[in-house]
Amino acid sequence: MSHVKALIGLGNPGSEYDATRHNAGAWAVESLARDSLTPLRAERKFLGHYAKVHYAGHDLHLLVPSTYMNRSGKAVAALCQFFKISPDELLVAHDELDIAPGTARYKHGGGHGGHNGLRDIVSALGNDKSFHRLRIGIGHPGSAKQVTNYVLGRPGKAERTAIDAAIEECLRTLPDVVAGDWASAMNRLHSFNG
Repeated sequence: MSHVKALIGLGNPGSEYDATRHNAGAWAVESLARDSLTPLRAERKFLGHYAKVHYAGHDLHLLVPSTYMNRSGKAVAALCQFFKISPDELLVAHDELDIAPGTARYKHGGGHGGHNGLRDIVSALGNDKSFHRLRIGIGHPGSAKQVTNYVLGRPGKAERTAIDAAIEECLRTLPDVVAGDWASAMNRLHSFNG
């Protein structure tokens, strides 16, 4: 299994979306940038906020696209082309309706599951679905009709605390991920229940 060279955090740009559930992927990357004392800076050629960190003995590119969620693929493709990163060297962090807040899961490849950010990335990578995903649980509102308002809504305090705890646990497993030890990273993250 390949080493991860880039971590992409999905979300929507602008202060009105910062604290919404759909930005959980962006929160993970912003957290890692903060922990690494390396600020994400606006980078036009990658259509997002970018930083390069030396992390657990490896160089890791961090990107939060500043496109809207359904256009995330443009930013990801630009980063991959510039640094010659193949899809299986990507880890894309995103919000996940099918997992409860306080939990997160790694996943290799697969479809987009209706997630507009993933759908656009798959398309921009020439229909290559081999990238890794970090699925950050936000829970489900219970009805498909409510999904849009739900993902664009802000989690309550307890829910946000649970999501943040899951993100912290993700970051604790990340050294294994960049080293290519997926089994260890998955064992730890998938047994965590914040």
